[in-house]
Amino acid sequence: MGQAAQNPARDEAGGRAQGPAEDRAAPPATPCQEAEPRRGRPRSAAVERAILDAVVQLLEAGETLDGLSIERIARTAGVGKATIYRRWSGKEELFVDVLRDIEPADPTVSGSAGLDDLRVLLESMRTRGLAQRSSALLHNVFVQMKKHPRLWAEYQATVVTPRRVAMLAAVRRAVDAGELRDDLDVEFMDDLFLGPMLVRTVHRPEAPLPEDLADRIIGTLLQGLAPRAAKQQVTTGEPKATPV
Repeated sequence: MGQAAQNPARDEAGGRAQGPAEDRAAPPATPCQEAEPRRGRPRSAAVERAILDAVVQLLEAGETLDGLSIERIARTAGVGKATIYRRWSGKEELFVDVLRDIEPADPTVSGSAGLDDLRVLLESMRTRGLAQRSSALLHNVFVQMKKHPRLWAEYQATVVTPRRVAMLAAVRRAVDAGELRDDLDVEFMDDLFLGPMLVRTVHRPEAPLPEDLADRIIGTLLQGLAPRAAKQQVTTGEPKATPV
């Protein structure tokens, strides 16, 4: 992540960046105000980029999620608090967007394929697992997030749940296409596909994450885990005695 831009908020509220005195004078917008479309110029992508980069900059410098405040983030980004509150209702929503930004992006699936889309989504999980292992920042943010129930709940609701919905939809498409059995519960089958990748990426951080892991999971589940039936031996004459 690059350094935050200097005073990038010359856009939205009169052409100049807000300072600390304006922070105290401008209370945060209420959620209902946040939902209303703003008049005038569109929001600046550069401002949002500066705010996200400011959070990452502070975390990389050793700040904890507990220690970060909207005031500190605003000063680092060169904007006023009101500029942040126009985009996020509080730290929880902001931190979730920061995590989205530093995680590998979610993949785009066809929305029409079954097993192929499922393979893409499983591969995305593997990629995120690799990212958490290789990025100290990403790992530390996740560890800290789990200690904040509101923040963790926000992440689960806005990031994890949509990913699970996408997986379930792919399994349903695979059933409809005849690629999977239609006599089993879809959520149960989804858990069977998701489980091995979840164990490898979350519960066993030392376990390997090879490039063909998604294919191996799908292939193994399709073939089943029962041993292959032994070929019957074709004999002529009297059957051979079976050793005791």
